[in-house]
Amino acid sequence: MAKTNKITANRRARVRRAVKAAANGRPRLSIHRSSANIYAQVIDDVKGVTLAAASTLEKDVKGSGKTGADKAAAAVVGKLVAERAVKAGVTEVVFDRGSFLFHGRVKALADAAREGGLKF
Repeated sequence: MAKTNKITANRRARVRRAVKAAANGRPRLSIHRSSANIYAQVIDDVKGVTLAAASTLEKDVKGSGKTGADKAAAAVVGKLVAERAVKAGVTEVVFDRGSFLFHGRVKALADAAREGGLKF
């Protein structure tokens, strides 16, 4: 277990380092995926504030699907966070997948955020 945690932490740090190098002042679309839910937030690292956030735990998202742990729920969260970010005046972001592979729910969230108006 300790070895897995170290590998995950190293991957997260490597991705975060690359994201911050490529950011050029753009906010970061950070995601977290658990076994039951998915979370997304747009973070301005310069000011240290969250500009927009969405997750499958919200009431309007929770009732829309059968579970918070599938691609359909991730797509709903992606569209919602994109809508809120555009409302806050953010159109260009850097995608921070953390230690998660760009596959499945993570990819579904990213594609939905792109459809919602975010560019990355």
